[in-house]
Amino acid sequence: MEYRYLGQSGLKITEITYGNWLTHGSQVENDVAASCVRAALDAGITTFDTADAYANGAAEEVLGAALADQRRESLEIFTKVYWPVGPKGPNDTGLSRKHIMEGINGSLRRLGMDYVDLYQAHRYDHETPLEETIQAFADVVRQGKALYIGVSEWSAQQLRDGQALAKDAGFSLVSNQPQYSALWRVIEAEVIPASKELGMSQVVWSPMAQGVLSGKYLPGKPAPEGSRATDEKGGKDTISRFMDDDVLTGVQKLRPIAEQLGLKMSQLAIAWVLQNPNVATALVGASRPEQVAENVKASGVKIPAELMADIDSALGGSVERDPAKTQSPETRVA
Repeated sequence: MEYRYLGQSGLKITEITYGNWLTHGSQVENDVAASCVRAALDAGITTFDTADAYANGAAEEVLGAALADQRRESLEIFTKVYWPVGPKGPNDTGLSRKHIMEGINGSLRRLGMDYVDLYQAHRYDHETPLEETIQAFADVVRQGKALYIGVSEWSAQQLRDGQALAKDAGFSLVSNQPQYSALWRVIEAEVIPASKELGMSQVVWSPMAQGVLSGKYLPGKPAPEGSRATDEKGGKDTISRFMDDDVLTGVQKLRPIAEQLGLKMSQLAIAWVLQNPNVATALVGASRPEQVAENVKASGVKIPAELMADIDSALGGSVERDPAKTQSPETRVA
């Protein structure tokens, strides 16, 4: 497992991060989740990502319990704040000072930890003054409850505005957590150039495009039983944008490229995002321990330029590149 620096900070993180968005606390049993975390540790992963909103706090609890016997200083723990939590009252969402302060305390309690390494704004909050949000994050850092601050799915201009205020408040935003894959490249035109300018790097989610780039979904065929595309708890909705025969046909053209590199298609998808030097780490989840062992084989893979071009050609017009798709909701969901 290889490490990369997070933005221009001195924090090193594993280039594959274990994330528990769609699994822990909702889609797999706790003992299976703990086995997946153990498999991640055995594979050399020391960086773990979660959020207070995942399974309404249960994901943080499961992750904290699974890591309770580990040396805290040897781990890099990420969590987030923004989406509704708890009973979802009017102040249980957003990036107000009240919600951030209560959010970090709740996350630390559920994780069973004194601090997190990275605390992230899960979306941009259009209803709270940015100055209030940044000052609250500055206070979280000063209190020692988070070592670094990042954001998720912010536009290029939002990153610039936030970083300017953060510098005035005595700290820096070190990362952005966007969706990014060979099929979803909306950050390439604006967000990545802005991030390079600001000293920030990407912590990317869904490098396998919700599993579509694994190649298990075939054009003209029903989704495999038990796959994300058949999951009525939420997985089916998140993957629907990619479940198009033209997309799936293009994905199948990647199979010989993966074979040429000695990789499975899922490993190729993860390795692809890691070719971007502004990507610090790729978030990868799992519902079975074996998936973790497979995914980590993408670490350290170098894809030749000609094969990167072949990937572009294979996916063709199925790739989403519109930078306008990188945006937070205009109003909160509560």
